[in-house]
Amino acid sequence: MSAEGRQRIDKWLFFARAVKSRSLAAKLVATGRVRINRDKAAQASDLVRPGDVLTMTLDRRILVWKVVAPGARRGPAEEARTLYEDLSPAPAPRGVEDAIAPLREAGSGRPTKKERRQTDRLRDED
Repeated sequence: MSAEGRQRIDKWLFFARAVKSRSLAAKLVATGRVRINRDKAAQASDLVRPGDVLTMTLDRRILVWKVVAPGARRGPAEEARTLYEDLSPAPAPRGVEDAIAPLREAGSGRPTKKERRQTDRLRDED
C-alpha cells in the first residue's frame, strides 16, 4: 500500500471483488471501461484513494462505486463490501412488452408477415 492510503486500481478492483483476478482487472482498465472521478483510467497502475468515485461497465451494467478504504487482502464478500459504497443507478424498469409476451394459439405455427406487422403496430402505439 502506498502513502496516504492510495492503492493501484487493478489491485483495489481485485480486493473489492469487482473481477475474479488481478489480470482481468488490468484488462478492464486497459480497455477503458473504468473511470476514476470521470477521467478514464489510463493504466492499471493508476492510484485510487478514499473518496474517489469509480464508474465501471461490467456485463452490460454500469457500476458507480465510491472508494471508502484501500484493501489489504481479497477476503470474503462481506469484507469486500466495506471497501466501497455503491452509488449505482437503479436498473431501468422493464417495459410492458418485456413483461407480457403476445399470446398465440398452440400449434398455429410461425406468424405470417401480416400478423407480424399487426403485432409491431400494437407495440408501437405506446
